[in-house]
Amino acid sequence: MKLAIVTAYPPSKVTLTEYGYYLVKHFRLQEEVTELILITDRTDEPKDLNFEENGCKITVKECWSFNSYSNIFSISKTISQTKPDAVLFNLQFLKFGDKKIPAALGLMLPFICKSKGIPTISLLHNILEQVDLENAGFTKNKLLQSIYNFIGTTLTKFVLASDILAVTISKYVTTLEDKYKVKNVALIPHGAFETPPEPDFKLPAGPKQVMAFGKFGTYKKVEILIEAVEEIRARTNEDIEIVIAGTDSPNTPGYLEEMKQKYSHVPQIRYTGYVAEEDVPKIFGASAVTVFPYTSTTGSSGVLHQAGSYGNAVALPDLGDLSVLVKEEGYVGEFFDAHDTSSLANAIEKIITDDTYRIQLAKQNYKAACSLPMSAITQMYIDYFKAIQKSKESGFNIDISTMEKKLVH
Repeated sequence: MKLAIVTAYPPSKVTLTEYGYYLVKHFRLQEEVTELILITDRTDEPKDLNFEENGCKITVKECWSFNSYSNIFSISKTISQTKPDAVLFNLQFLKFGDKKIPAALGLMLPFICKSKGIPTISLLHNILEQVDLENAGFTKNKLLQSIYNFIGTTLTKFVLASDILAVTISKYVTTLEDKYKVKNVALIPHGAFETPPEPDFKLPAGPKQVMAFGKFGTYKKVEILIEAVEEIRARTNEDIEIVIAGTDSPNTPGYLEEMKQKYSHVPQIRYTGYVAEEDVPKIFGASAVTVFPYTSTTGSSGVLHQAGSYGNAVALPDLGDLSVLVKEEGYVGEFFDAHDTSSLANAIEKIITDDTYRIQLAKQNYKAACSLPMSAITQMYIDYFKAIQKSKESGFNIDISTMEKKLVH
């Protein structure tokens, strides 16, 4: 199978870059894949293809740019030129831009690809029906929210034109099937990026690192984390370092610099900036707890899966998709009220002052991550592509429910 993957890819800073990297890393090891066509955004530095294992050929086609109006044409042209046997889109609503028209045009690509007769799967990491538009940084204006929802519904129909639309949370399947009256939505879990050897769960010498990881400023806020740690410091003798690992959200440029100024009086805060792929294991491996200072959620959490892979205990808000994900995939953590600093302080303190409890959470999260490795997830996609091809040859529609039962067993 000659498989094309449309995605952002390191060293790109565009959303879903990291997930794109791991899709490529594991697809290239699947026996059925003879060549990967990486249809990716343009970057100044070369693409990160330094994989240790031998795998299939990778052909890189840098043909699109964030917020470019021409992406729909350049990507479509590249697909026609490379003639893949199948195409996988790695998507969310702001994948191709944070400006309305480029973002919308990019999401029409699955429809165009399907129209070419190429087996097409779109992985949609978030659905607008489950996004809090105000907290996620889209708009506070109620009229604009209604317009966004109308546009989102229209664009979702274009993405649903794929042979299969894959989502990572079961609730999304039900929501889409009920609203759009479709039967081509498949649940394919997010998967754990890495399943390294089981760690010893010991912490490094020095202060206990309380870490948050991601793109901050919209629904990921560091204020509550910093103030929660200050509460713990005021009532205990714990030596704590706050680690803010990541960058500003594209929607809130300058946010972290503002936080540095606002909390310049608070000791032991480390802002790492962008975390390169090779440094991710170090960041998680040194952390006593990974904290999710979210006010809302916009899809399955890659950070939760990373925390599990590296054997981290987690403190997370009891809201939205995170709650569903924890229950469905077997992760555990200490929950807190997303808008209550003292609630987060209590959650962090419970973990970092009780090493037995911390290790118990960490081991369960590692076990949950190991149960859904990316190698298994990419095999699911291949099985679905085979089913699409078979359905095209036979003229019968794919029975998603039957396929899912087979894949589970």
